[in-house]
Amino acid sequence: MTDINCVKRKIAIIGGGASGLFASYFSALSGNEVTLFEKNEKLGKKIYITGKGRCNLSNDCDEKEYLNNVVTNSKFMYSAIYNFPPRSVKEFFESNGLKLKTERGKRLFPVSDKASDVTKTLEKAINKLGVNVLLNTEVKEITVKDGRVCGLKTADKNYLFDSVIVCTGGLSYPSTGSTGDGYAFARSFGHSIVALKPALSGIELLGADYLALQGISLKNVSICAVLNGKTLYSDFGEMLFTHFGISGPIVLSCSSVINKSDYTNVTISIDLKPALDRETLDARLLRELSANKDKTVFNAVRSMLPKELANLVLKRAKVDNDKSCSVVTREDRKSIIEVLKNLQFGVKGFRPIDEAIVTSGGVSVSEVNPKTMESKLVKGLFFAGEVLDVDCFTGGFNMQTAFSTGAQAGRNA
Repeated sequence: MTDINCVKRKIAIIGGGASGLFASYFSALSGNEVTLFEKNEKLGKKIYITGKGRCNLSNDCDEKEYLNNVVTNSKFMYSAIYNFPPRSVKEFFESNGLKLKTERGKRLFPVSDKASDVTKTLEKAINKLGVNVLLNTEVKEITVKDGRVCGLKTADKNYLFDSVIVCTGGLSYPSTGSTGDGYAFARSFGHSIVALKPALSGIELLGADYLALQGISLKNVSICAVLNGKTLYSDFGEMLFTHFGISGPIVLSCSSVINKSDYTNVTISIDLKPALDRETLDARLLRELSANKDKTVFNAVRSMLPKELANLVLKRAKVDNDKSCSVVTREDRKSIIEVLKNLQFGVKGFRPIDEAIVTSGGVSVSEVNPKTMESKLVKGLFFAGEVLDVDCFTGGFNMQTAFSTGAQAGRNA
């Protein structure tokens, strides 16, 4: 309900993505006169490509579980997530006519599997509240007088506003309009920008061993990222080998952790048989060797792995592919098992930031009030979404961040 005691104010939202649409909705719901500026020809361009076009719009978890999946600045998100948790996102969409379903890992999707339905639901919601949407309209400058926002400028017009909420996204997928505009606005008012890096990104590997493995997808494997003997990240799930190295769900999450370290000294270790300890795996290998006693060791290992991966395991184990199964020694088995449990690669880097799912870094949260999303440097200037230095693991948590910060900013502008 609109608060009848609320003074009607003029609010500008820059950016019509997830956070901008939510900021628009909640600002208008508070009785404000809201104008949404979007430089693209339509709203929600990045929403359309999330979840491979299906839009994993949140995660059906509680507040604590969400916070455990925030990689960067989880403490900053405490107020926003408790004021607008995942269940509130679920209630918002369902009450506005969008049917949702929960999939593996508590991921929330529209029943239709169409990201476009998420955007349409958001558009209808803000239209009902009378939000003025200006498409194909790029904001060039936010104007400030005496330390307070007073309006903004486009290419052909000056506008007066009481508050401006910056929801311009990061640098990921610039084709959707995420070209770093918000960072420029923030810098112009003295805000610090934490170094921008790719997050939820494919990992490029050193060497050339991985090249023969391109296209191999692995399920039920575990990876571990180690730096100077310390485990930075470990997880179990799906991954795949690509032309540049590795990708897939557990790899994407790994990238968001190791991108903050000296990643060139990080070793990625893959356990190809995590369900089996070394003793059990040795028994399995012995059975395969016995079953293939008249064949080569390659045939035995091939029965456990894809062809190209079997080749690499034997190469790393320094066991000749053509060695007869009948003469494979205990030491040979020990070497093979060690590689199966600890297939190592060095890290070269990450895919470019414009290919990353989200941007790590952004407006320093130390300069933003977590209870309101307002700048501590400029009155009436707010930030929400990916422009902030907050990023999460996969599973709908980044969209939840956009919605929670957007709602927080919209209510307080």
